Amino acid sequence: MRYGEADRQSDQVEDRRGRGGFGGMFPGGGGVVVPIGGGRGLGLGWLLIIGIGCLLLGINPLALLTGGGLRIPDMPRPSPNTGAPDVEGLPGRPGVQQSTDAMGTFVRQVLADTEDVWGRVFASAGKQYRKPTLVLFSGTTPTACGPGQSAMGPFYCPLDQKVYVDLAFYDFMKRRFGAQGDFAQAYVIAHEIGHHVQNQLGIADAVQQAKMRAGSEAEVNALQVRMELQADCLAGVWASLNDQVKSRLEPGDIAQGLNAAAAIGDDMIQRRTQGYVVPDAFTHGSSEQRVRWFRRGLESGQVKACDTFSAPQL
Repeated sequence: MRYGEADRQSDQVEDRRGRGGFGGMFPGGGGVVVPIGGGRGLGLGWLLIIGIGCLLLGINPLALLTGGGLRIPDMPRPSPNTGAPDVEGLPGRPGVQQSTDAMGTFVRQVLADTEDVWGRVFASAGKQYRKPTLVLFSGTTPTACGPGQSAMGPFYCPLDQKVYVDLAFYDFMKRRFGAQGDFAQAYVIAHEIGHHVQNQLGIADAVQQAKMRAGSEAEVNALQVRMELQADCLAGVWASLNDQVKSRLEPGDIAQGLNAAAAIGDDMIQRRTQGYVVPDAFTHGSSEQRVRWFRRGLESGQVKACDTFSAPQL
């Protein structure tokens, strides 16, 4: 991606790297779940009308976590001494401070671009985009949605409207899944910002209400898959609009993004971890689905193209 020293960096970044962690690890990763009470909610049909057709709605502050965003098993666990995963590239290890600072700069630049793009999209609808905060951490960190840890992968918490990223994830994603390159890294951030957009649109709350009415775990998972695929599509929309305005993309960037989407499909992860695929257990979508919806957003550059909830086939 084309970034230089003169490109704006977001001031909405909270750097907690090197502060250590705390005890308690979530088994299996996959995000944080915040149990709250129910109440009168929005029907799924209403979601389709207001969430996508009208584009923008006010946020319900009690909207639940949309999911882990990028659920990756086998992330390195924090070491007992520092609270940070034993992965090269974290502060405190010889020769890595410069590289992590460079990555921190890149993250701030990407976040600034998401602010610019989604700010303009919301403004075009007569609404204000509320910027999220991106938290850089190492190992474990407190969040409004409960304890967060690197083994979960990057995630978004709607209760504090923050995206949480341990930069060790990028090294792990490259080594474990072959997903490398700066655009693949930007895709990760854009996907989580997609969850923030869903939160502001009211989609997250409406889907949560639909989950509470679901009759089975398979139905709940199916709703979550549509949420995640929509976030993939919104990441593609951001990349398209951002390139139109700032000419960020370079040759090979699109391939990096598509490879990253394919590498973290549920079917790919299940094959790697358990040797077989269980579609009813999908929570993020298959590799083919993630690639298709990311590409749809990228090629259209339009939010309305991301209506995963009314799509008869994902």
